[in-house]
Amino acid sequence: MPRLCLIFTVLLGSLTAARAADEAAAPAASRAPVNSVATGATDLLERFVNWLHESYFPTTNDHLVHWVACGILFFLAILLRKIITNVIFFYLKKLAAKTETTLDDKLFPALETPTATLVMALGISASLTVLQVSEQVDRLIGKGSIIAILGVILWGFIRAGGAILDHLEEIAHEKQMTVATFMPLIKKSLFVLTVVVGLIIIADSLGAKIGALLTSLGIGGLAFALAAQDTIANLFGSLVVVMDQPFKVGDTVKVGANTGTVEDIGLRSTKIRLLDKSLVVIPNKSVASEAITNLARFTGRRVEQVLGLTYNTRPDQMESLVAELRKIVEGESEIDASSVHVYFRDFNASSMDVWLVYVVKSPDFAAHMKLRQRLNLAFMRAVETRGLSFAFPTQTVMLDGPVAKQIAERK
Repeated sequence: MPRLCLIFTVLLGSLTAARAADEAAAPAASRAPVNSVATGATDLLERFVNWLHESYFPTTNDHLVHWVACGILFFLAILLRKIITNVIFFYLKKLAAKTETTLDDKLFPALETPTATLVMALGISASLTVLQVSEQVDRLIGKGSIIAILGVILWGFIRAGGAILDHLEEIAHEKQMTVATFMPLIKKSLFVLTVVVGLIIIADSLGAKIGALLTSLGIGGLAFALAAQDTIANLFGSLVVVMDQPFKVGDTVKVGANTGTVEDIGLRSTKIRLLDKSLVVIPNKSVASEAITNLARFTGRRVEQVLGLTYNTRPDQMESLVAELRKIVEGESEIDASSVHVYFRDFNASSMDVWLVYVVKSPDFAAHMKLRQRLNLAFMRAVETRGLSFAFPTQTVMLDGPVAKQIAERK
C-alpha cells in the first residue's frame, strides 16, 4: 500500500506540473502532434469500456460503467503486479542462483521493483483514462501519465545499469585492474548522464522546446571546459592510464626522472613512493605524456659485463680463461643458454677486456642479484687459478733528458 500511495502522489504531482506547463505553453501544446501510441491506447480502452457495457451492463448508466471499468483496470494492475513479483521474478531469481555468473543475481532484484512499479503506473494511467472527464483534465492525465511512466522506465535503467557496473567493479577488483579505481567516478558520471538524457526525453515528450536548452548547455559546457582545462586534462590523463594500463598500484615504475613504487592512481594525479621513501605526486596529464618504464614487468633480465685483465696475460691464458668463463655461465640453469656471449673483445687503455652477455630467465630481482654474486665469485676464482689479475687504471711515465738523469743520479 505505501508503494501505491507513492505512485498516486507521483501522478498527482505530475498532473499539477503538467497543468502549470500546459497553461504556460498552451499555443505550443495546441500545435504539438498527437502521439499515435497514446491515441491507440485510448481507442483500445474505449473499446474495452464499450464491450463491458454491451456484454455485462447493457442497462447501466454509461458514467457508472466507466467507473466500473476504472476499478477493473486498477484491480488487474494489482493482480499483474503480484504475478510479476511473486511468480515471474521468483522463478527468475531461482534460475539465476543456479548459474555461474553473479550478474543475473544482481540484475533481477534490481529490475523487480521498477517493473512492478511500471505495471502499477500503467494500470493507474489506464484507470484514470477511462473516466469520463473534461478534455482539459484528460489532457492533464495524459501528460501526468507520460511523466510517471517515463520516470519509472528511467529508474529501471538506472537500477539495471548500477547492477551491471557493480558486477564489472567486482571483476575489476578480482583481476586487480586499474579501472577498478575509477569505477565510482564512472558510475556517478553515467548516472548523471542517464538522468539528464531521461529528463530531456520526458521534456521532449511533453512538447517542450529543448533546442534552446541544448544550445545553452553547449555554451555553458564550453565555458566550463575553458575555465577548467587543467582539471579536464588530468581527467583525460587518468582515462589514458585506465585504458592503456601501463602500471597498477604496487608496480615499480620510472616516469620521467622519477623511479619508485605506485601507491595511488587518482582522478587528478598519481602518487609514487621514490627509492628514498619520499612521495612524489605527478599530475595525470604529465603521466600520460611521459615515457613510462614499468620495472615490475620484466620477462627476463639481461646482464652485460666487462672483465679487464692486465697486459701481462698471455694468449693461451686468455683463450683458456674465455672458454672457462663461457662454461661457468652456460652451466647455470637459471640462464638462457642461447643468450650467452663470452669473447675477448678489446685492447683497452689499461686492460685487456673480456665481454660477457647473458639473459636470466626469472625477472625476480633478488634471485637475479644472488646469481650475479655467485657468477662473479666464480669469475674471480677462475682468474686467480691461472695466476692472472684484474686490471685497474694505471699510467707509466717515461722520463728522459738532463732532469731525469739528475734524478737517477740522486737515487
